[in-house]
Amino acid sequence: MLSIGDTAPAWKALDQNGSEVSSSDFSGKRYLLYFYPKDDTPGCTAEACGFRDQFSELSKAIAIVGVSADSSESHKKFEEKYRLPFTLLSDPNRQLIAAYGTDGTVFPKRTSFLIGSTGVIQKIYQGFDAASHAGQVQADLDALNI
Repeated sequence: MLSIGDTAPAWKALDQNGSEVSSSDFSGKRYLLYFYPKDDTPGCTAEACGFRDQFSELSKAIAIVGVSADSSESHKKFEEKYRLPFTLLSDPNRQLIAAYGTDGTVFPKRTSFLIGSTGVIQKIYQGFDAASHAGQVQADLDALNI
C-alpha cells in the first residue's frame, strides 16, 4: 500500500467519454483520485453525489477523479443519471487499481488519495463513510489552507 509522502504512481485510462486521461494531465495541480466499487450502487452513488453537491467549493482547490473497474459506457450512464461534473476513469484490467493497492476480492476498495501539485500523496482516506466523504475532504483542504 502507498503511504503519505510517496510519489503517486503514473497512470493512463479512458474516461466516461472514451477519451484518454493521464496523471500528466494533472501535473502542477492538486487532485483527489478516489477509487470506488461500482457505478450506480447505493454507497458509490452517495459518495459521487456528495462530490457533485460540493463540487463548486472543492473544485477551487482540487480536481476530482473517480476510478472503478466499470466500463466507460457504464461511467457515462452514471455521470448523466446523477449529473456528475468530474472525470470517471474506467480500469477494467485493474492496472490502476492494483498500482494504488486498492484491489479487493471482487470490487476495488473504497480508498481516496489526495495528490499534491508535485505528484506526492498528501492524504490517504480509508474506512470512511461514503456519504460524508466529500465533507471530510473539504474539511482537510480547509485545514491545509488549500
